[in-house]
Amino acid sequence: MKLSDFRYELPEEFIAQYPVEKRDHSALMVINRAKSKIEHTRFDKIFSYLNSGDCMVVNETKVFPARLTGTKDKTDAVVEVFLLRELENDLWEVLVKPARKVRVGNRLTIGDKLVCDVIDNTVSGGRVVRFSYDGDFYEIVEQIGKAPLPPNINREPEPQDKDRYQTIFARYRGAVAAPTAGMHFTNTLLKKIKKRGVQIVPVLLHLGQGSYRPVLVEDLSRHKMDSEYFEVSAEAVTIINDVKKKKGKIVAVGASAVRALESAVTSEGWAKPISGWTDKFIYPPYEFKIVDQLITNLHLPNTTLLMLVSAFAGRDFILKAYREAMEKNYRFYSYGDAMYLQ
Repeated sequence: MKLSDFRYELPEEFIAQYPVEKRDHSALMVINRAKSKIEHTRFDKIFSYLNSGDCMVVNETKVFPARLTGTKDKTDAVVEVFLLRELENDLWEVLVKPARKVRVGNRLTIGDKLVCDVIDNTVSGGRVVRFSYDGDFYEIVEQIGKAPLPPNINREPEPQDKDRYQTIFARYRGAVAAPTAGMHFTNTLLKKIKKRGVQIVPVLLHLGQGSYRPVLVEDLSRHKMDSEYFEVSAEAVTIINDVKKKKGKIVAVGASAVRALESAVTSEGWAKPISGWTDKFIYPPYEFKIVDQLITNLHLPNTTLLMLVSAFAGRDFILKAYREAMEKNYRFYSYGDAMYLQ
C-alpha cells in the first residue's frame, strides 16, 4: 500500500486538546472484525467485553517531562529543548526550536541548575548536547520540565498534564510520548477487569517521537521507524504463551504493546523473552503473530499508527469506522476517545 491510501479528511475540531474529566469516561467504539459490526459505549464498560482466560498486555513505560525552556548565552534568545534520548552519560539527542538559532558551540542555560553545550548537528532540527548540572539530572528535569505533549495539541503544557499525560501502568522512566491507549484506564476499572478472570501482563517500550514523525515517502517499504528500547520478560512470555495454548485472547493496549509483542516472536509464532531496540514498522499487509485484539485511540491521517490499526482491521473498515466516529463526535488523537478492535 502507499502513503496516499492513508489520507482522509479530519477537521481540526475533532482533535482533542484536553482529556475528558475522568479517564475512563472517554467514548469507546467496539469493532467486531469478524461480523463487521460497530457498537458505541463508554470506556468504563470495556470490562464486559473481556473474557476469563484472556490476557491484557500493557506498556509500563513512564513519560518524563522532556520539554525544557532555556536561553542562549550572549543573546538571551529563548530556545525550547526537547529531550529525545540519552546516548551516554549526560550526552543527549534533543530537538531544538527555533533550530536556526542553535549552532554547534552554543551554550544554553535552562533554569538555574542546568546547562547544555551543543556539540553536534543531527537531522530535522535535532542536536546532540552535553549537560552540566549540580544534583540529580532527572530530579532537576522533573522540577523544571513540562509534559511532552505531541504535535497537534496546539497549546502550552499545563501542570495537570504531567499526571494526565501518563498511564496508571507507568513504572519505568524513559518515554517522551505516552502510550495513549493506556491513559483511559483507572484502578477501579482494572479491578473489574481482573475480576472477570483477565490477566494483566506488563511489557516495556519507551516511546520516542518516531510515532508522530510524518511519513514522507509514498512507498511505505522505504519508511524507517526510529529505534525504541523494549523489553518482554520471561514472566510475561510464560503467561502469554500459556494463554495462547489455552485459546485465550491476547489483548494489546496500544500500538506500543503491539510493536513490543510482535518484535518478540519465534519462528514458530510464540513469544520469546527479549530486550533491545526495535524499529518494527507494521503496515498492510501484515500477519499478526501474537496479538488477537487491540485497544487503541483514533489516529491522524498519514501516520504509522493509522497504518498499524489498518493492518489489524483493514484500511477500508477502519476509515469507515472513523467516518462514523466523526458523525458521533468522537475525539481523535492522544487525548481523544478509544476503539476496541476484537
